[in-house]
Amino acid sequence: MTIEIKVPQLPESVTDATLVSWHKKPGESVSRDENLVDLETDKVVLEVPAPANGTLVEIRIKDGATVTAGDVLAILEAGDVVASVAPVAQKEAAVPAEVVVEGGAAPKMSPAVRRLLEEHDLDATIIIGSGKEGRITKSDVMDYMKSHSDENVAPGDPAPELEVGAISAGPSRNEQRVPMTRLRARIAERMVEAQHTAAMLTTFNEVDLTKVMSLRSRYKDAFEKEHSVRLGFMSFFAKAAVEALKKFPAVNASIEGNDVIYHDYIDLGVAVSSEKGLMVPVLRNVDQLSFAQIESGINAFAAKVREGSIGMEDLTGGTFTITNGGVFGSMMSTPILNPPQSAILGMHAIQQRPMVVDGEIVVRPMMYLAMTYDHRIIDGREAVQFLVSIKNSLEDPGRLLLQV
Repeated sequence: MTIEIKVPQLPESVTDATLVSWHKKPGESVSRDENLVDLETDKVVLEVPAPANGTLVEIRIKDGATVTAGDVLAILEAGDVVASVAPVAQKEAAVPAEVVVEGGAAPKMSPAVRRLLEEHDLDATIIIGSGKEGRITKSDVMDYMKSHSDENVAPGDPAPELEVGAISAGPSRNEQRVPMTRLRARIAERMVEAQHTAAMLTTFNEVDLTKVMSLRSRYKDAFEKEHSVRLGFMSFFAKAAVEALKKFPAVNASIEGNDVIYHDYIDLGVAVSSEKGLMVPVLRNVDQLSFAQIESGINAFAAKVREGSIGMEDLTGGTFTITNGGVFGSMMSTPILNPPQSAILGMHAIQQRPMVVDGEIVVRPMMYLAMTYDHRIIDGREAVQFLVSIKNSLEDPGRLLLQV
């Protein structure tokens, strides 16, 4: 039976997608639910699985093409896997049959991992996955490559000599022109949109994290044992932001035309860096979550981003965003708004600095905070007081428990 492989229904507000890469060639056998091709939208990479066991007999749309929902991507001949190349595919070079993992199922992996395997011509079946349900992660591939990098070099072999011409050729001055990915292009578009539509202004403050670090150090082992998740700094900042947003609802609002939309809920966007660019998955109703639920939610999103399995539903919405440039060593920055949100909080690196406390110079772990806000609906007084509220909560964490 012949089956048409079509572009699935795309997420809401997404009109088309780019076909990134095929993972099968005409004539190769496929297993039910095995990923055949990756489609990249403005925010996420979608996988198109095989609807049945069979042989891929024809590819209708090539890599790099733009597709819409319902377009026919390929033709699959359902049935028992056949080793020979299908007639339609005989116009192309013969392709060896796929190596099938014991049990008939291909190893689970993300599009990013699959591309890494293809780039280095590695067989997924010989790499042991450390992820959930045996999923192969990028670190698994990198570890495998590292452990096998020296296998073909005999001990004591001299390093290969350079050709004489290579020495006198001078430094390379090559250039490479690479098109933006859809995700990078969309990020660029949204950043420019924010600059053009919002009256952005940034206010700064600094926070002494002595008590937060002491509290975290005292309870981190018990916390992890009780909740099976590590206690990080982000949950403290999320909780402090929640209390500040309750006091200053305009910071949690957004503009729609000539109206200001006030939200009685707090959906917190948490910026997560990926190979393709910055993504901002959203923790829903964060004001109702515990420290452990916040940490678990952030960890789950980070794993999805690394594996390339983040969904559009994870990235939409959000009423306020936190971004942590400190993990990369940033000392100070002015974050850009995530439209249509009216504010974003920037965290930075924690540094030991001399501070005057009660008339004495002491060394304290300090962090600069930056909040960029839309001056159209947030006054400077509100912005400053909002940031002071976060500072007060973090310098006296008991406030978070008492909600004062």
